[in-house]
Amino acid sequence: MREKELLPGFAVSRETFLKLKEYEKLLIKWNSKINLVSKSTLEDFWNRHILDSVQFFCSIGEKKGKWVDFGSGGGFPGLVLAILSDEFGVSNNLFLIESDVRKSVFLKTVCRELGLVVDVFNNRIEEISPMSVDVVSARALAPLKTLCFYAESHLNENGIAVFAKGENWESELLEAQKNWIFKYDVVNSKLHQRSVILVLRGIKSV
Repeated sequence: MREKELLPGFAVSRETFLKLKEYEKLLIKWNSKINLVSKSTLEDFWNRHILDSVQFFCSIGEKKGKWVDFGSGGGFPGLVLAILSDEFGVSNNLFLIESDVRKSVFLKTVCRELGLVVDVFNNRIEEISPMSVDVVSARALAPLKTLCFYAESHLNENGIAVFAKGENWESELLEAQKNWIFKYDVVNSKLHQRSVILVLRGIKSV
């Protein structure tokens, strides 16, 4: 029975909720030693990080396949996606790419502690060979034009890209369209006014 509502119309089991809470404890513990997230966001941790990552899952439904998260950092949205995939029985092969060694160790530790089957790569995105994945995601990583470059290298023919963007998303979109062709959907954030999740398809260079 799903009894913990995270977002309107989106609930999870108590077990999954507790797993998310355990993840929160691990991150706060590690954050005192390495900068996983800004300390100023810890007071509003669930809205700023957990629930914001839940929106990635909601934005594309229960899409199955290979999913790679760029610049995973503290695990948002990648580790939250892994936890939700287990909850909903979605068969996803998840990969997290993080260039910082200490952050990569943190990601692997959380996966081990929570029993998550996730591959963590301690590499720069540019160093990874094309992965032909179904979904790529990124949050607070780079301008959209740069994310399109990363995504085009790793998506398969029918793959989609899911990127969180703030209030300047429209100007980023226009800038990216100077060099890239793609179809896109705009999913308005349920948590942060003027923030969106962009879902891109068919990314090709001009």
